[in-house]
Amino acid sequence: MSPACRVRARVFDEALLDREVEAARASFRELQRRYPIVVTRDLDRARDWIRSHGRGSERYGLLASSQAQRLKPHAIDVRVDVDPVQYFLSPVTDTRSSNYLEDAATEFQIQGLELDWTCVTWDADLRSTADGWAYHSFRGDRWEQVRQAERRRYLLNAYRVLLTRARQDMVIFIPPGLPSDPTRPPEFYDHTYEYLRRSGVEAL
Repeated sequence: MSPACRVRARVFDEALLDREVEAARASFRELQRRYPIVVTRDLDRARDWIRSHGRGSERYGLLASSQAQRLKPHAIDVRVDVDPVQYFLSPVTDTRSSNYLEDAATEFQIQGLELDWTCVTWDADLRSTADGWAYHSFRGDRWEQVRQAERRRYLLNAYRVLLTRARQDMVIFIPPGLPSDPTRPPEFYDHTYEYLRRSGVEAL
């Protein structure tokens, strides 16, 4: 990514997380040819998209917030301890490699590092609502609201890290949810997907 494109990507990420929809849309229009960002509700499709873009020795991988506790139905468990050395350096045939697209690195493992292509898996810990972001933490068998300002800033910054780790392109996966599961009903995710679309992100 060129320095100018990197700056535009940062501007987009900041506008998106700061809820500045028009600024995000304007930034996205400048980015989309050189730094495509797409969103999908289908994780397998997101994986196929990343695999189709990666070339040669390029690295790609799954990313998730450390608070993304309800991605487990999609075989993403953030409690699994990812070894950064294996994640970033192992060959594509190694199941511990980022390129295998099984283990998701959190903001802790990816901080200060980059991949060529990323799939950001966005859980219900950070949700878009009509009033702005809603912050949650999964405890026991339910999501609880995060009320402390410091913890809210931390959660928002975790997504800020995840959204800025791709050198080339990024796909964002928003789960579809499941009506029969009270820990992940569709309404926990639908508004976030719609917000990303309003902000200019194209559907895959």
